[in-house]
Amino acid sequence: MLGDHTPLVDAAEMEALCRFRAGWGYPTALLCTYGFFSSVKPLEPFLIPYLSGPDKNITAEQVNNQIFPVWTYSYLVVLIPVFLLTDYLRYKPVVIFQGVNLLVTSGLLLWAQGVAAMQIMEVFYSVVTACEVAYFSYIYSVVDLQHYQKVTAYCRSVQLLGYTVGSVLGQLMVSFSLMSYQGILVLNLVLISIALVTSCFLPMPQKSMFFHRKQGVDDAATSPPVQTSINETTGEPASNGVMEPQLDRSCFGVLLRLWREFLQCYSKQLLYWSLWWALATCGYNQTVNYVQVLWDHVGGSQNFAIYNGGVEAVSNLFSAAMAYAVGFTKVNWATWGELALGSFSGLGAASLFLMTFIGNIWVCYVAYVIFKCLYMLLITIAMFQIAADLSIERYALVFGGNNFVALVLQTVITAIVVDSRGLSLKIIPQFIVYGSYFTGITILFLLRGLYTVVSTRNENAVTTELEIYFKFCEAVHPPVGITPQV
Repeated sequence: MLGDHTPLVDAAEMEALCRFRAGWGYPTALLCTYGFFSSVKPLEPFLIPYLSGPDKNITAEQVNNQIFPVWTYSYLVVLIPVFLLTDYLRYKPVVIFQGVNLLVTSGLLLWAQGVAAMQIMEVFYSVVTACEVAYFSYIYSVVDLQHYQKVTAYCRSVQLLGYTVGSVLGQLMVSFSLMSYQGILVLNLVLISIALVTSCFLPMPQKSMFFHRKQGVDDAATSPPVQTSINETTGEPASNGVMEPQLDRSCFGVLLRLWREFLQCYSKQLLYWSLWWALATCGYNQTVNYVQVLWDHVGGSQNFAIYNGGVEAVSNLFSAAMAYAVGFTKVNWATWGELALGSFSGLGAASLFLMTFIGNIWVCYVAYVIFKCLYMLLITIAMFQIAADLSIERYALVFGGNNFVALVLQTVITAIVVDSRGLSLKIIPQFIVYGSYFTGITILFLLRGLYTVVSTRNENAVTTELEIYFKFCEAVHPPVGITPQV
């Protein structure tokens, strides 16, 4: 009898498995697995000590002025091509390509020697960074709209968890001498290999936001209505000399449509939020990229117990808490948002100056946590304000546009301030520049915020006076048929 029921059980299990794979849970689980294992990077908080130590014998000045700038330049070159290829290839191949480049990056860090090899490593890592858009865009092409908020939270939370686990794991291994830096890199290769294998099982999307839009629904949303008339003799639609517009699905046509939609995204209000996004992201990336060099300079990584991993873990957790808390604040950001951007940017500038001038490693650590939390708080508010007024397609354009402007600014700063062919400033003068940069952002948005608050109050005062005036007029001269009450 048991054998008679086995096929029924197997059929039921297969049907349940098919339903799971067809639903939103299966691709979300695979992508989150990939996001977690690709984000666990235990060596990343200790990259400067590793490169400047006996394993690589590269000086901190070479890392600062010759190696790190290559990432910025390469990222600028590959960002737009990767952005377009991500959509054209429908995300999954680019996710796999990101995993391959991560594997190559870690392999070069482990086995390659010399400044030139580390510069090549930075080129591969710039491709990894540019491919990040595929990770966050993939899930929207395989799940329904009602699941967007949930899957976005899962993907972002899992990635943050991976960064935190990697930082804690690296700190434990370094503090307790459980592994050498090379051993940590071998572990990193294993984790990346797991992520790469997982990405191969992701379902292939059938659509994308721009090059592979759904016929009918998506096209109707972007195409203008067509006026037609009926020929009275034949009863068929008459052309009236107007041709029905056809959606140009060629590469040039898609790029032209993207450009037109991009220009329509920036209203006056969104323009200021996007301006802060680009300016602050530039300064934030520049600070995060070179903060380990500052810590090495202040604390002396070769003779001081290094807690870089612990600091990164704490900053990630606090940043997540700050970003999460934004969802529960009841503030009229349209009125007070720009003033908040200016005020908190000022605190960020103060944190950078503390890191620069105090000369104490613990002050540097605390100031860095404060700086990172403030940025994550403000960028969350900016993303929410911009996303609230845009479709997903246009939000993707604004997201890419703002980050591209930030990268252009970062490239200019790197070429002038950091690069050995520019001013080639040492790390302390560099952070003076970064602190002054955020001071400029503070002044700009404080002035703009004060103007917005005063203008809003004046408008509200005028509106109140008009309402009082109209009520008075109605009381003195009531409409016909209505008797004023005494």
